[in-house]
Amino acid sequence: MKKIFFAVLVLGQMLYGQNPVDKDSVSTKQLEVVVITANRGAALKREVPVAISKVSQKTISETKATAVYEIMNKVPGVLMVNLGNEQHSMAIRQPMTTNPYYLYLEDGLSIRPMGVFNHNALLEINQFNLQNIEVVRGPVSSLYGPEAVGGAVNLISLKPSLQPEMKFGIQADQWGYKRFQAAAGATFGKVGFHVAGLSSAQRDSWMTFSDYNKDNINARIDYNINSSTRLIGTLFYGEYYSDMSGSVNEADFYNRTYKSSTDFTYRKSDALRSKIAFEKDWNSNAQSSFTVFTRDNKLGQNPSYGIKWTQGQTTARGEINSNNFKSYGVLAQHNQKFDFLNGSFVVGGLFDNSPVDYNAYQVDLKANLNPGGQTVSSYEIIAERPDIKLVDYNAKIYNTAGFAQLNLRPVHNLIFTVGARYDNMSFDYNNNIDQSTGSKVYDQFTFKGGVNYNPWSFAGFYGNYSQGFAPPGLTSIFRTKSGTGGSTGVPAEFYYNLEPAEFDNYEAGGWFSFFQKKVAVEYSFYYMEGKNELLNVRQPDNSTDYRSAGETSHKGVEMAVNYWPSDQFKIRLGGTYAKHEFVDFKVSDNPTDPVQNLDGYEMPSAPNWVANSEVTYYPKWLPNLRAGVEWQMVSSWYQDQINTVKYEGYNVFNGRIGYQFKGLELYMNVMNFTDKLYAYNVTRGNTATATPSYTAAAPRTFVFGLQYRLQLNKKTNEK
Repeated sequence: MKKIFFAVLVLGQMLYGQNPVDKDSVSTKQLEVVVITANRGAALKREVPVAISKVSQKTISETKATAVYEIMNKVPGVLMVNLGNEQHSMAIRQPMTTNPYYLYLEDGLSIRPMGVFNHNALLEINQFNLQNIEVVRGPVSSLYGPEAVGGAVNLISLKPSLQPEMKFGIQADQWGYKRFQAAAGATFGKVGFHVAGLSSAQRDSWMTFSDYNKDNINARIDYNINSSTRLIGTLFYGEYYSDMSGSVNEADFYNRTYKSSTDFTYRKSDALRSKIAFEKDWNSNAQSSFTVFTRDNKLGQNPSYGIKWTQGQTTARGEINSNNFKSYGVLAQHNQKFDFLNGSFVVGGLFDNSPVDYNAYQVDLKANLNPGGQTVSSYEIIAERPDIKLVDYNAKIYNTAGFAQLNLRPVHNLIFTVGARYDNMSFDYNNNIDQSTGSKVYDQFTFKGGVNYNPWSFAGFYGNYSQGFAPPGLTSIFRTKSGTGGSTGVPAEFYYNLEPAEFDNYEAGGWFSFFQKKVAVEYSFYYMEGKNELLNVRQPDNSTDYRSAGETSHKGVEMAVNYWPSDQFKIRLGGTYAKHEFVDFKVSDNPTDPVQNLDGYEMPSAPNWVANSEVTYYPKWLPNLRAGVEWQMVSSWYQDQINTVKYEGYNVFNGRIGYQFKGLELYMNVMNFTDKLYAYNVTRGNTATATPSYTAAAPRTFVFGLQYRLQLNKKTNEK
């Protein structure tokens, strides 16, 4: 063991060029990054025992994304699936899914209350108001609560600038997309402010019936009462309306006939969020905060995914639904450092009262079939049927939580972390379909324990065990089961028996750098077991049967490599290998069904390999020019739950170039550089005659833009 230790030490000295030193004298380009999400407070990235990535403002600025997925997919281990017009699903240590296994945060506060998860929550985000993005992979339920299973995404907003500044920009592509964005901020004495807004529109795109509008505004005011006391107020308002073109059939996909089968489906959202935070620095070792917040969301849709059609039939069913909630809550937190073992802790609590109502009713449709009768050319509305209710409830959700985390440093390079949280989600409900009333409680204690060991300036290691917890969403609980309710003559049945999903995650990883810190590598290995995981069993008519039974396993490795061969080049490599399997999952009790259980099957929409890499060039011969090429790779995945058919996956290349002259920046992005025909997702039912549905990706797209920034010096009043 001593020989191995000595060999590693000598190798480190050769590659790194110095002896092991204090962490305070180390300045690696990646691991000295300060993050806040992992500990609910500032900490060095290499001193938290989790897989966490931070997307910098520089990366966000250079990406010039039209949608957040273009930024998120740069994070190793993340696949944010583009569903069109900024709609999305996610895959972080999970298959591509819309299930409530991710927590989306805005400045550390959840965008949605527990029990009202929406996989499209990030479409509300104002990309022009982002300082950076932090992504924690794996469960962080012990700090942030339920739904933080696959991971948490924390979008951190811009703060007021010290000097007065203003910036605005325009963006457009050849497919009818346009966006205008503007921001301004300044600090005068004790008061600072920042305002950012954008307005996006899509018209007559490559896909028929895919127009959308998005208008967002963010505002922030900081009042520095004194050097140690602050009041921070933020306000967000956003409106969104989109045609929902949905997926296309196989023949249309391969013929590049990007034709929506509907001209009536839509999604619309109005969102209002506000908060006031009081922050107090008692001394250099103690800080407290108290935040009061509100949310007011209205979401209405006639969803394309809600169309239920049995192959060969000339009729179908759709739905129109509305989901509205308001939230009133408080979040209190205290961070404390102490001398004993150089320790620190964070302790806090949350209370959130969120009244919610949801209703959905049936829409009768005509299905116009393609020749052969196996696929649908188009749907038409025959009648709206508000008399046939699919969901109709109102509830008062009460979320209460307490959390604590302790960090101890018994020796200089060794850090132990333990954390725990108790969550209680209770709700009183009125189910207006069966006229029942009642209450239900989901509560859970979650734990996390981890260790960091950084013995050398060029390498460090971590390990952790963490638990995840996710109660079923109310929209699943109160939906009528297929074949019951309405005009069926069968009394309505609901999913009252759905259980919370529970997860155990085991993880190890580390980092190292060499060649005078020109190369930085991060890696993580994980194994996660799921129990009572919420799974959607697709029925022959495209309806969904919800199950929360059985066991699943999720395991993989994630890696990121950053290489700076010179000041002119940066090379980024990132990716993951993962396998997601059913361990114990029964899909049928009917002895005549060909498949009884899925034990040992791979989960659908679960590619084994996902990678995103990029080469960026900053030429010395032409300062302020940047050019980059990005490669996105997603390997094949099973389209169905019974593992009969795979989609091949895809490789796609994107190019970006920009030039800045004083305050003016001109840029062009070329997305899907080679005009590759590919789909973001492909799914099909479990029957032998089921046909696939393709979520088609855009053809080659040229995005042009310009941005201007004006900054004034308050003393000289000069640019």
